Amino acid sequence: MRSKTTIKYFIILILGVIILLNILSNRFFFRLDFTEDNRYTLSKSTKDILKNLQQPVTITAYFSKNLPPDFDILRRDFKDMLIEYSNVAKGMLVYEFIDPTKEQEIEQEAVQAGIMPQNIPSREKNEIKFQKGFMGAYIQMGEETIVIPVIESAIGMEYNLTTSIKKLAVLDKPLVGILQGHGEPGLQQLQDALSSLEVLYRVETVTLTDSTSELDKYQTLAIIAPKDSFPRSHFEQLDAFLGRGSKLFLAINRVGASEDRQFGQPVNTGLETWLSEKGIDINNNYIVDAQCPTVTLQSQRDNYVSIQPVQFFYFPVISNFGDHPISSGLEQVMFEFASSLNFAGDSSVRFYPLAKTSENSGTKTSYSIYDLASRQWSESDFPLSGLTVAAALEGNIVGNVYSRMVVVGDGDFPMGGGQGGQTNPDNISLMANSIDWLSDDTGLIELRTKGATSRPLDELEDGKITFLKYLNFLLPLLLIIFYGIYRIQRKQTLRIKRMEAGYV
Repeated sequence: MRSKTTIKYFIILILGVIILLNILSNRFFFRLDFTEDNRYTLSKSTKDILKNLQQPVTITAYFSKNLPPDFDILRRDFKDMLIEYSNVAKGMLVYEFIDPTKEQEIEQEAVQAGIMPQNIPSREKNEIKFQKGFMGAYIQMGEETIVIPVIESAIGMEYNLTTSIKKLAVLDKPLVGILQGHGEPGLQQLQDALSSLEVLYRVETVTLTDSTSELDKYQTLAIIAPKDSFPRSHFEQLDAFLGRGSKLFLAINRVGASEDRQFGQPVNTGLETWLSEKGIDINNNYIVDAQCPTVTLQSQRDNYVSIQPVQFFYFPVISNFGDHPISSGLEQVMFEFASSLNFAGDSSVRFYPLAKTSENSGTKTSYSIYDLASRQWSESDFPLSGLTVAAALEGNIVGNVYSRMVVVGDGDFPMGGGQGGQTNPDNISLMANSIDWLSDDTGLIELRTKGATSRPLDELEDGKITFLKYLNFLLPLLLIIFYGIYRIQRKQTLRIKRMEAGYV
């Protein structure tokens, strides 16, 4: 009788402990993060934004239940993140999870909010099937709303959520100008970069006139890939702009590539001379780098088309970055026909290299022919290393007033650099991080580059790849074997002890 009562009280105690742990886990949520980039740990910028919310934020997560395991894990990760956000915000952020597939009315509500159903693949009995599922969120602060239509991965989840909240919370955004009038690309060609910048800034185009300055209202000015020459009056306005302590971002093509004739030619806008007067030289050359993408060349031979994969050495893939907030977290930036930079200024200006070429790089003069199909490349073409392609400067650039500047030796990198015409994410991050640093707002830099963007196996040494492959295969087997040996030895030790005199 007593034993049954004891068991009953023991079960009640266990249930009470479980209930208490659940209550405490909801109130004092925490998790251990062993990932290399602290992917599951909220960044300082996220915590600062949540702690300084002036109005309550409501997040409605439309997530279907009973999804395939990978997507169900994604749902759990998003819920865990919202719990942490709510705890940090201390009552200024509330959330709820809704399964739109339960009722037709709720499904229509999700679609009207901008969250569309996804065809989610699953494998059943060696067959690939698709089921309808929702994985999005609706964020509201006062009368303002933002929709995250689909949450596809844990990578970038915090950035998307925090920037959405930040976009609603920031009322007075600084103004960033994109210079026009010298053959620069329009805003349409910079859509990916603008999407990232518009979280924190109001972005608009600005055109200079010869007689008046239009730059007074801008905190930061961006000059991207100009093709035409600048009149002297525009340089005077740029000098006055920096002389007031304002900031400048320049991405310049020093050389241009003629695709039809396959040779380069210098691009002279006057900016190269203006920068040289300040100790910044953008060299009249092409950078070539053994760390580059492979492209496919087609050529007509008799009655058939020959397809040949070749390395495009004129498109350096940069993974060598300086220790600076702008380049923090970047992994790979792709440039196209970039030129190297040098600094020859005095000690009143500090020069920080942001991006450098690999250990196997070199330069070619601007009039070099780049016929990749017939040219034979060798190690002698890459005698240099660590050539600077992008740099940040701060100090007395003009007069005795402190200002900042970022200079990149490729004007096209914010518009391309990815496979299939897609903009490489780190290209966008390089520009957006630069504008953040220039505008004295580095809060989202660590978030923007959080999470691995590219970890290609072909860049690892063959020996390391082989080691990782066998480790992945053999480690579980070795653990089982070692555990079996331990169990056998333990049983033998106990057997010997039992045989000893006086054993009880």
